[in-house]
Amino acid sequence: MATSKQTRIATATALAMAIAAPAEGMRRIAYYDPPGVLTVCLGHTGPDVVKGKLYSLDECHALFSEDMAKAVSAVEKCVPGLPVKVLAAFADAGFNLGSIIACNTKESTAARYLKAGDYDAACNQLPRWDKARIGGILIPLPGLKKRRALERDVCLTWRQP
Repeated sequence: MATSKQTRIATATALAMAIAAPAEGMRRIAYYDPPGVLTVCLGHTGPDVVKGKLYSLDECHALFSEDMAKAVSAVEKCVPGLPVKVLAAFADAGFNLGSIIACNTKESTAARYLKAGDYDAACNQLPRWDKARIGGILIPLPGLKKRRALERDVCLTWRQP
């Protein structure tokens, strides 16, 4: 049975949120993540984050849903029609790192593989993205290593229902 685009996007969004939530953790008061970005709730960043504000659970869930929907949309826009699990894995990576990982074929081998339709090779690139820039130096972080491994594992099951 064919899946509509809307259903595929909704399913990928839910799966990406399931990957991201434990990795991000819930922090209702803004904090600086290891690279020094002001962050709140479940990984929300941006100019609207208010230092010292206590965010409600409803606000946090709304921000998370909106942010992940944007991440899924960004990946879908640059590589339309990906299988649900590939889309979810790369949407979570994009949520965390930015869409460069899936969309910038000049700077990302994973993006080149996605564009070519070589999903297994693309999935296997995810663990390479386990670093964050701290003090101007790229440093592997244990949390990113775990997250990229989970994304890879989900991604590689793209043929399974």
